[in-house]
Amino acid sequence: MKGRIEMTTTSDKVPMVIPADWVPGPKQGCWTYDDYAKLPEDGKRYEIVDGVLYMAPSPNKWHQNAALEIATYLRTHVKLAGLGQVYIAPFDVELAPKDVVQPDILVVLNANLEKVADGRVIGAPDLVVEIASPGTSTFDRRKKYDAYASAGVPEYWIVDPRERTVEVLTLEAKEYRSQGVFYGKSILPSQVVPDFPVRVEQFFM
Repeated sequence: MKGRIEMTTTSDKVPMVIPADWVPGPKQGCWTYDDYAKLPEDGKRYEIVDGVLYMAPSPNKWHQNAALEIATYLRTHVKLAGLGQVYIAPFDVELAPKDVVQPDILVVLNANLEKVADGRVIGAPDLVVEIASPGTSTFDRRKKYDAYASAGVPEYWIVDPRERTVEVLTLEAKEYRSQGVFYGKSILPSQVVPDFPVRVEQFFM
C-alpha cells in the first residue's frame, strides 16, 4: 500500500508477545487480577488472557507516535462532545477475573463511568484501540480479539502503523464484524464516537 513505513531493527528476531512462564506466581491458566496486582514493578508490560500471564515487547517509536496522535484526537473529540473519558496505557482493564489487559487507548462513555476505579477499569470499555506491530499483531487479532468479544467490548480498532490503516470492528451477537480497513482521507465509521471528524492519515503524521 502506498505510504507504507519500512520498520527495521538491529536484530533479525522480532520481539513477540510471549507467555511469562518464568514469573513467580500461580501456574499458567490460573492467574487472576489479584495475582497480577501483586507483581513487582519491573518495567515490563504484563497482561492476562484466559488466566495465562503474557509479557508484551516495549512499544517502538511508530507505535508511540500513532498512539499519541489517536489518543489526542479522541480525547479532544470526546471531551468537546461531552461523551465520556479517554485513557491510555498503562491502565489496567479487568475484563474478567482471568482477563486483565492494557489497551493502548480506551474510551468509557458517560453511561459506564462507574466502571472506572482509581487503579483500573472493571468491565468492558466502550471502545478499545490496539496499535499492532509485527510482534503483537497475532496476539491482538486472536487472544485479545476473543477476550474483548467475550467481555462485550462494543467496538475495537486495530491500527497498523506500517500500512497506515485502521480496521474498525463492531460487536454483533458476541462476535466482531469488520466495518472495513480505512486509510488516507477516510473518516472512521465509529458507533461509539460518532461524527469523529479526523481523517485516518492524520494519525500517522
